Amino acid sequence: MDNQLHTVTPHLVCEGAADAIEFYKKAFNAVEIMRMPGENGRLMHAAIKIGDSTIMLADDFPQYGGLGPKALKGSPVTLHLSSPDVDAAFKQAVDAGATVRMPPADMFWGDRYGQVTDPFGHHWSIATHIKDMTPEEMMAAMKEQMPSDCQ
Repeated sequence: MDNQLHTVTPHLVCEGAADAIEFYKKAFNAVEIMRMPGENGRLMHAAIKIGDSTIMLADDFPQYGGLGPKALKGSPVTLHLSSPDVDAAFKQAVDAGATVRMPPADMFWGDRYGQVTDPFGHHWSIATHIKDMTPEEMMAAMKEQMPSDCQ
């Protein structure tokens, strides 16, 4: 496996990890680093690289407490993907089978930003930074853009 891991590396658990790897290749141009097959074709461990980041994956193994988003009926976690072209990256993910959660839009913090859910239940945000802003500028823009019950 690639030994050039960052300080924090996501480790995704999902039903159908081998299929997830193929989806990530199509949706996010992932490159497979390695896989360790287990019983019945399930993956004990795998690793992919998206851009300069490694993501580890495994099939869910409920008997060992390893549950994916489908078994948990959702995920509170969103993986963030920086892209030079959010609209193209978003379209590529949706064309590969992701579900739209939030279409790309210019956001108050200076990014063009959207969200998808992959077919395995993981949430992804995709963004392109378009404008540097001070914290004061962000607060003012947030007050203009966000509904009052979210502030």
